[in-house]
Amino acid sequence: MPRKICARHGKARPCSCGMGNLYRFIEPVVLHLLQIKVRSCGYTLCSDLQAHALTDAEIDKAALYRTLRQLEANGNVKSAWETGNGGPARRVYRLTKKGEEHLEEWATVLEKLSKSMGRFVHNTRKSLKKPASARPRAA
Repeated sequence: MPRKICARHGKARPCSCGMGNLYRFIEPVVLHLLQIKVRSCGYTLCSDLQAHALTDAEIDKAALYRTLRQLEANGNVKSAWETGNGGPARRVYRLTKKGEEHLEEWATVLEKLSKSMGRFVHNTRKSLKKPASARPRAA
């Protein structure tokens, strides 16, 4: 964890803000939100994204739109311009069948990552409880 104090969270607790933007972890959340909502515009996705984020790092709006463009380029989402609601035209996104399969892949990857992280945290805490004299020495 970087030693820098987080402007959003202060010294009170560790956070992932100082670890940089985790753009790839926006992707599964966007796919999940589109699965739930069936269709949504970028503005609404942006509003809902932080509540469902996998880290506590602030999600940059530009990262969301880059992710949506990449998901569309890969065939995971489709978009269309929606007009006629009295406001400006807006691009509305929906999940494709390929996107549903990609979300399932993400669920598998994140499940394995979660187990690995849990194991790492458990082992780290266990080793930190040992006295320094009982720990193996570095070569």
